[in-house]
Amino acid sequence: MAHFALTIIGRDRPGIVSQVTEILYRLGCNIADSSCSILGGQFAMILIIAHPDFTDRDSFGDAFAPLEEGNLSVFLRTLKPGGEKSPHFDGELCMISVYGSDKPGIVYKVAKTLGDRNVNITDLHTKLVGKESRPVYVMMIEAVLPADLTSRQICSNCIQQPSACFLYYRSFAGSRRRRGGSWRASSFSAQRCRRFLI
Repeated sequence: MAHFALTIIGRDRPGIVSQVTEILYRLGCNIADSSCSILGGQFAMILIIAHPDFTDRDSFGDAFAPLEEGNLSVFLRTLKPGGEKSPHFDGELCMISVYGSDKPGIVYKVAKTLGDRNVNITDLHTKLVGKESRPVYVMMIEAVLPADLTSRQICSNCIQQPSACFLYYRSFAGSRRRRGGSWRASSFSAQRCRRFLI
């Protein structure tokens, strides 16, 4: 059975999820996995779908035309066999939180620091909180550490600098991921790191 990645992006309004899923239901598609979020004022939705007979984008015809007529952008990608399955990564699972004054480059520099240490980011959310005059940038990262790196070592690599971001982590032991993307943890430890150089 062929699998596809369907992405929907557009100005948020009520009824988008209902409209998208009705189209998929009438086509005979099965939704294997999905995620929705609002980024600014934009609604973003990505779904992994399957159909027993469809093989490529042309198989869907103009089924998504009503979405595009409603000012939604629709992107469909045909997945290679096995592309619908989540990869398995060995290593320690942890949640990393970063808080600091809003400025350009926070996501890049944190991601580069983790990427240089072969940390795999599996989920990332950012948001501005606080007053408009003094916004605080919040970043929540779910990550899997390589076998030769622990979450404590991540903190030991933090560099103490004034006006930098604070980094926190939670390390989950004996955890496994459930359908839908959440984690079930049998135990965890939490620690506040030193200031993180941004």
